[in-house]
Amino acid sequence: MKVVILAGGYGTRISEESHLKPKPMIEIGERPILWHIMRYYSSFGFNEFVICCGYKGWMIKEYFANYYMHNSSLTFDFTKGGEVKVHSNVVEAWKVTLVDTGLNTMTGGRIKRIAPYIGNEPFMLTYGDGVSDVDLHALLAHHKQSNAAVTITAIQPSGRFGVMELQGNAITSFREKKQEDGNWINGGFMVAEPCLFDYIENDNTVLEQTPLHNLSSEGKLSAYRHHGFWACMDTQRDKYALEDAWARNAAKWKVW
Repeated sequence: MKVVILAGGYGTRISEESHLKPKPMIEIGERPILWHIMRYYSSFGFNEFVICCGYKGWMIKEYFANYYMHNSSLTFDFTKGGEVKVHSNVVEAWKVTLVDTGLNTMTGGRIKRIAPYIGNEPFMLTYGDGVSDVDLHALLAHHKQSNAAVTITAIQPSGRFGVMELQGNAITSFREKKQEDGNWINGGFMVAEPCLFDYIENDNTVLEQTPLHNLSSEGKLSAYRHHGFWACMDTQRDKYALEDAWARNAAKWKVW
């Protein structure tokens, strides 16, 4: 099963770094968050990727063009015309298709553009800025059992602000906001049937609007509730939190 990763947006909320590189190329532990996401899928046996490029997509292409060389021990023999000998490498058994889906194309439009690379088969779909410890095998089993066109991993993000308990106008106590206090949101890590392409009109279609709303009204949209770890690198603060978890060897998405 192929894994489609949306990696073409501007990443304006983390502009401190996204003005230099596409958001999925922002590094956590000296590796792009895109690599972390791919490594996670790979740990479940999903090794074929279709990446939807857009803003500064050439940087993603260059990263993979040089990936094998950067992760290998090499000898360059210039006495033999620059002959290259590979001594060892630690590259993953990935097949990566990089598709230019347009600079200003919306999420739905990007998915529509990669339809020729998917064919008539279901596929995984996620965003290029989120990591999790969701059980992908359980997610896929849930999707198959639900007979839905699209299954979304639903998560309850923890709040960044504490909660005040009130009685009238009196503040009685403070506590941390619990995950179960919040609503369920789209955490990415989706599974989609190829009929999803039929719900997307053109480049201006936002996946999270008309297509998903129509699927929901038709009873073809399912939620897989995930109660574990999930994080989105939306801001610089989010990046620092992920960097800290990685440095402390406490990155819950690192299952390999």
